[in-house]
Amino acid sequence: PHPTSLHSLQDIRNTVGNIPMEWYQDFPHIGYNLDGKKIYKPIRSKDELDMFLEKMENPDYWRTVQDKMTGADIKLTDEQVELVHRLQKGQFGDVHFNPYEPAVDFFTHEVMIHPVTNRPADKRSFIPSLIEKEKVSKLVHAIKMGWIKPRKPKDDTPTYYDLWAHEDPNSILGRHKMHVPAPKMKLPGHEESYNPPPEYLLSEEERLAWEQQDAAERKLNFVPQQFRCLRAVPAYARFIHERFERCLDLYLCPRQRKMRVNVDPEDLIPKLPKPRDLQPFPTSQALVYRGHTSLVRCLSISPSGQWLVSGSDDGTVRFWEVCTARCMKTLPVGGVVKSVAWNPNPTICLVAVCVEQSVLLINPCLGDKLLYAATDQLLEAYAAPEEERVQPVRWAPASPEEHTRGIRLLVHHDKAVKQVTWHGKGDYFASVVADSGNRQVLIHQSSKRWSQSPFRKSRGLVQRVLFHPLRPYFFVATQRYVRVYNLLKQELTKKLMTNCKWVSSMAVHPAGDNIICGSYDSKLAWFDLDLSTRPYQLLR
Repeated sequence: PHPTSLHSLQDIRNTVGNIPMEWYQDFPHIGYNLDGKKIYKPIRSKDELDMFLEKMENPDYWRTVQDKMTGADIKLTDEQVELVHRLQKGQFGDVHFNPYEPAVDFFTHEVMIHPVTNRPADKRSFIPSLIEKEKVSKLVHAIKMGWIKPRKPKDDTPTYYDLWAHEDPNSILGRHKMHVPAPKMKLPGHEESYNPPPEYLLSEEERLAWEQQDAAERKLNFVPQQFRCLRAVPAYARFIHERFERCLDLYLCPRQRKMRVNVDPEDLIPKLPKPRDLQPFPTSQALVYRGHTSLVRCLSISPSGQWLVSGSDDGTVRFWEVCTARCMKTLPVGGVVKSVAWNPNPTICLVAVCVEQSVLLINPCLGDKLLYAATDQLLEAYAAPEEERVQPVRWAPASPEEHTRGIRLLVHHDKAVKQVTWHGKGDYFASVVADSGNRQVLIHQSSKRWSQSPFRKSRGLVQRVLFHPLRPYFFVATQRYVRVYNLLKQELTKKLMTNCKWVSSMAVHPAGDNIICGSYDSKLAWFDLDLSTRPYQLLR
């Protein structure tokens, strides 16, 4: 036991015994003192920096250790440090222990009067053992029966393994299968003779030409020479050089046997299907929609697919049934029709028509009566705001005479209107005006009869605009580029390079991730919006 300390307060003695101290890891205390009170762990709030500073500044840091039993930091005394050093060197802990004392010989060769043990010998040390006899008889029986084989004498002759022992003797080994013998060197001809015929010797011009040629271009890699007799022939200067090059060729040029495949050229031509198996593609004319007396400029199909509207230079808009080519209605509008667009919302029966400087909203009154009656109610539900708002266009309701023809609203612009297109929901539509300023594109809301110009400045002549079918994007095609605007964030999202001289038309896929632009220089640019701002394919 420890000698009792002078300061009984300092005598913190842990009474938990020899147990792993990790058991107290998650507790605030580390054991119990002699009075049975908990010994609390000292607060350790030092971080890495404090530890480092203490290491640098405290001269006794090297001899301070943590007592695992109490958690306190203890400074080692000089004797303890000395003990640690001795144990590290592999010496004994006790300073005064002498490992080299003379040995005390207990069991000596001298027979003592009083032996260390004086027990009389057992009887069993004289008699053969019965247990051993039984074991031996069992082993003898097993050997006789052949259950235990006697040990074979060890064979000391070294064993050699034949790597190719299991190979088929008739097969060519893998490494010899592709063996290609080295090409033989060309045999010397007349030009290499010591006394060649005169026609093999080079003239002065030929020699000059030979010297100016590259080594790879020369037909001969030496100049033929003539000597009187074989004794006069000197040593060949390039002999070692040529031998070395030959060695390089042999071990640096891999020689491989290429199996030549005999292919019938007919098999390489793909088997094309017969054109008549590739139907249905248009082979015969099915329907002709006759009625217009002049150039037809534009078409649009209703979302149900049952009706078709067409605009013409003869100043009329005609409504047709698609499957029968029957003209259901003819509407004179008094001017060249540049663009028509059927509302894509199947619950609204409206057609937008561009005539000179106006956009007409027409209810064709075709199909379901409930549908086109509901469309009229929707437009008539409009209530004018108290104060007049400044708009870039003038909205006018149709006169009674126009109303009977089907016209419901007129949107008068300052300049001629080139194109009209609807938003997918069917309330908003956009128009393109033949202008060079910032009011080329206008966006209108039919339910509130409200128009606005979305762009502050012009980015070139706008040819076509389109709404994205699903997302709030707006496509604006100028002569060379298609700009994609985000209507919610009101910013330019992408600028597509069409690689065309003058864009004429544009269409977007119903899923909205592919766009096709046509141009006046007979090109069709197909864009994949997820892929790149350049055309995925340019069709001529």
